[in-house]
Amino acid sequence: MNKQDAEKIITEYVKPIFGFALKRAKTEQDAEDLSQEIVLRAFRALLAKDDIADTNKFIWAVAHNTLANYYRDAGKHAFNVSIDEISETLAGEEPEFFGGDEKETLARLQKEIAYLSRTQRRVIIAYYFENRKQTEIAAELGIPLGTVKWHLFEAKKDLKRGMDTMRKASELKFNPIKFENYGLCGSVGEENLDNFLRSSLAQNILYSVKNTPKTINEIADDLGVSPVYVESEAKHLEKYVLLTLEKEKYLSNIVIEEPTSELLTIRDAMYKKAANLFASELYEKLTKSGILDDESIICAQKDKNFLLWSLIPLISSLSGEHIMEEKIKFSEAATLRPDGGHNICVATVINRDIVLPEDYIYMKNWFGPCWSDNTDTVLWRVDSEWSESRVIRDRRGFDETERVIMLYKREKENGALNRDDAAWLAERGYVKTDENGKVLWQIVILANKEIQQKLIAIGDEIKENLNSEFTKIKKAYIDAELASVQTHMRKAKEYTLQYLFSSDGWFLLHCLKALVASGKLQAPKEEQRKAITTVIMPKI
Repeated sequence: MNKQDAEKIITEYVKPIFGFALKRAKTEQDAEDLSQEIVLRAFRALLAKDDIADTNKFIWAVAHNTLANYYRDAGKHAFNVSIDEISETLAGEEPEFFGGDEKETLARLQKEIAYLSRTQRRVIIAYYFENRKQTEIAAELGIPLGTVKWHLFEAKKDLKRGMDTMRKASELKFNPIKFENYGLCGSVGEENLDNFLRSSLAQNILYSVKNTPKTINEIADDLGVSPVYVESEAKHLEKYVLLTLEKEKYLSNIVIEEPTSELLTIRDAMYKKAANLFASELYEKLTKSGILDDESIICAQKDKNFLLWSLIPLISSLSGEHIMEEKIKFSEAATLRPDGGHNICVATVINRDIVLPEDYIYMKNWFGPCWSDNTDTVLWRVDSEWSESRVIRDRRGFDETERVIMLYKREKENGALNRDDAAWLAERGYVKTDENGKVLWQIVILANKEIQQKLIAIGDEIKENLNSEFTKIKKAYIDAELASVQTHMRKAKEYTLQYLFSSDGWFLLHCLKALVASGKLQAPKEEQRKAITTVIMPKI
């Protein structure tokens, strides 16, 4: 009889054989061993015969003969079936597939064990590799003995099925993706996002299930790795709600953007057009209105070019809120994380073969807008290719800005800072001490809400006048973005698209690029790079 037919027959009789042995053996352990011996002998006998008239009668004849041997050998209470024999029974491929190499067969079996559930994996390893009794396994796992028997039976079926299958890895096995960048929209929590997304395994797990829910084993097949490692990493991602789990299948809870050349070209053209319209008019109003000379705008550098570097991105970000139509509420789109964060997580995967226009504007060394505040004061900033990198993404970095606010308020109230605090601020570019020992703030400070509101009102007026034009400019890009994003993450994407040309990092970058390209903004001096694009102001 061929091996496939023999295995099919044996599979049908596994449970009845175990019941037969359980009624006749001295102990439950002996019943398990006896049933294994019956299965092995019946399987080998089936392979050796081609003329079996009554399969049922034949199987039970083997069972009774094996039982007779068991009674004759009264001193033998365990058959000690080797893992090699088990793997021979479970293997689904023809022997020549492995080249007759038993070690390779065993290696394949061990690989398939990794695809079992955590409990089944532990039961199989404890029983066959550690030679533990079923009662001991039940006590270790805190489950009934009958459940251990069921797990053994089901695990062996799953192993057999896995050995019968040539597992197919996706392209991710040999060509893994990498997030070009990632970030959060909303409030951060105690955990640093890098702790979850810095590994290639985490990124590729999220990418594997960005559109279609998959089990741990299906993800492992995609990635060509052991499910044991996927299981651990997926649990970590699920805890932070970057993955969601339903009916044993995972789905990513992160907006994964995979833009095409066409989409990026549309986006670049949109931002260039909008930024040129807005930034040019904003520059003219700021420089010609005389507002830069207002005494409520404080900066020891006395450099209008420096002032513009900080005020233009600030106004670009905070203005126009009154004309925005918020169709999607933040609470509808954001995820509440167990570490206290409430946000939308976004990552970008860039195709290596993507072709972009020569004048495409990249977000080089860009981070912002970012802010920290206490009861009445805010520190707002962006980082860019023109500044030194200062925004630290973990919680400790935000605590640093809170210290800056505290020292600013202390100096404002008491009129002086001690030497250590002044030195700490100077090292980070916030202040400079003059020849008389006086501490001078190098960043831009808006002294009151009145000047803050006057500046934002300038941006409000420009955006209101450009609103209909902005709507036309945005349409093609919004349509293309929503068509490309994962269906289940579309609401989150819709929420972020509402803020185009407002608190939108790309828009701020394009505004600065447009003004530098036109010669209206001059590159900052080297000694200004630590302090640039940083503003302390009253809390709005």
